[in-house]
Amino acid sequence: MHEHYPSVRKGLLQLIFSGSFMKRWNDKLRPVELVEVDKQAHKMFVAYILFLLNSREMPEEERLHLGEEVILGGIYEYLYRLVITDINPPIFYRIRSNPEHYQQLTSWVLEQLQPRIQPLGPRFWEGLCYYLKDPQSKGLAGKILSGAHIFASSWEFGLIKGINPGDDELKEIESNFDRLLDQHFDLSGMQEIVQSPQTGLGGLVNLCGRLRFQKRWSQTPRIPETSVLGHMFIVACFAYFFSLSVGACPQRRLNNFFAGLIHDLPELLTRDIISPVKQSVQRIRDLIREYEQKELEQRVFTLLQAGEYQELTRRLRYYLGTEGHSEFDNTIILNSRVHVMDHMEMHQKYNQNRFDPKDGKLLKVCDNLAAFIEAYTATRNGITNEQLQQAQWKIRSRYQREAILGSVHIGALLADFD
Repeated sequence: MHEHYPSVRKGLLQLIFSGSFMKRWNDKLRPVELVEVDKQAHKMFVAYILFLLNSREMPEEERLHLGEEVILGGIYEYLYRLVITDINPPIFYRIRSNPEHYQQLTSWVLEQLQPRIQPLGPRFWEGLCYYLKDPQSKGLAGKILSGAHIFASSWEFGLIKGINPGDDELKEIESNFDRLLDQHFDLSGMQEIVQSPQTGLGGLVNLCGRLRFQKRWSQTPRIPETSVLGHMFIVACFAYFFSLSVGACPQRRLNNFFAGLIHDLPELLTRDIISPVKQSVQRIRDLIREYEQKELEQRVFTLLQAGEYQELTRRLRYYLGTEGHSEFDNTIILNSRVHVMDHMEMHQKYNQNRFDPKDGKLLKVCDNLAAFIEAYTATRNGITNEQLQQAQWKIRSRYQREAILGSVHIGALLADFD
């Protein structure tokens, strides 16, 4: 056991997943169920694009620091939101405008979070306390997260505003969104995301947002249902926590979070093909992969042809495995070429920012852990069927003797889910 490394426990994983239950716009008529974890995923995808576009001129160390600030700020804000679930936004903003009331609320929130968060170690816990106790400006990272948050909320608002006639709140909500979005147009890329929903960055962000309509396990009744979009955010959070537990370098932590955040993007183009079909025979697997690559080229990368999006395109290709490797391979970049590595070699020799390391195998573990928690939670909520039981058994069996990540043995972690 590596005492100096953070530890990932059952309570934290379940806390992250609990955003799948949190309904949004609960007092409005909604065309689909809108939940917190989907909004967070959309927000962080926008934040990733804004981070890349607004850090192009920065020295490497400063860029990495900004990237981690964006990730941590996003996770901290999500954790806060999970606890204050029943406070609607107008009341929360009034509380926040009164420093004394906000401090009282935040102290209570931190008390609720402490048992689940502390195993991640003092650095994460102290960072969370510092971030939440000061709601004022957080520099460029804060501006990026604020812009991404407002955009993701306004995107959801666009879904419901046409089907709530006679709701006297809507005009005020819409003008408030317009005003707040305008305040973020000084961020590179923000104006295009907001004003061009069919092309370029706006088209890409729109495509991503639609993954909330796509349900996972579509043939299997579950409570709660989860979307592909929300699942990607859950995997990204898990990947970041495990990156801390294995002592990953900053670039590797960033890569693991953002790769987790987009790892199922091709499913927008192919739908959520269930594992037995994907894995039936090698040729079928290859055909699906071929089709995914073709659709990504035609429908995603064609949106990013402008010169200023070269870096974004390059990162998406690296994370999605479009250069002769899979999104679930461990990779580094050496002499401008992608190399596939085994876990120990990458960790011992290439755990440095300059090699651009990405833990694909860790992502696969997180992907399976998220699927396990989906099945486990549905079963605990009274849904019992063969698919859910079999999924849990398969994942438990797979990790009974393997997949030790830093200080965490996945089999032992799964054993906590009795």
